[in-house]
Amino acid sequence: MERPDITPLADIRARIARAAAIAGRSPAAVELVAISKTHPAERIIPLIAQGQRCFGENRVQEAQAKWPALREEHAGLSLHLVGQLQSNKAEDAVALFDCIHSLDRPSLVTALAKAMDKAGRQVPCFVQVNIGAEDQKGGCAIAEVPALLAAARDAELPVIGLMCVPPAGIEAAPFFALLAKIAADNGLNRLSMGMSEDFETAIMLGATHVRIGSALFGAR
Repeated sequence: MERPDITPLADIRARIARAAAIAGRSPAAVELVAISKTHPAERIIPLIAQGQRCFGENRVQEAQAKWPALREEHAGLSLHLVGQLQSNKAEDAVALFDCIHSLDRPSLVTALAKAMDKAGRQVPCFVQVNIGAEDQKGGCAIAEVPALLAAARDAELPVIGLMCVPPAGIEAAPFFALLAKIAADNGLNRLSMGMSEDFETAIMLGATHVRIGSALFGAR
């Protein structure tokens, strides 16, 4: 039974800690990225007041409209881009975000490398993998991951891990396990995987970043 005095954020943090403990991991090894896309600043501020500092947005333009003012008012916020990034928005993304989860093609490697060089700012990136080989989803094909990682390293992009969004409606665990294997095979140890409905499974299988929206903010 839910306790009325427990906030959604406190509940999610407790569930993260429990899943990490079962997996023999420290809860501190799992970053909670609160997905604030489509939510106005007045919905975000209560989470900041409760101590949440890492947030995720899907679109550069929406983030530009909300976050500069929030960052002026609240110190220590970290902003992650979790949605698809157009190459022509690379400069804006590098200026605004502290991490990019959706590096998925060679043209974006080129655009981001150029933007980071121009800005004198290195923004950590996850390579997004189309883990379920779904035509409608973004992400690099599994077979192309080594080549994309090589291109990113040649361009001196700071790639820190892999990201995925498993197919909806089926068990996510095999896809999370596959992403973890691909990452290990390529010398990467950070995994952006797991959302509101499956983040505990993702933590069991090695997630270092979980992207949670509806469980924190409610349905859009």
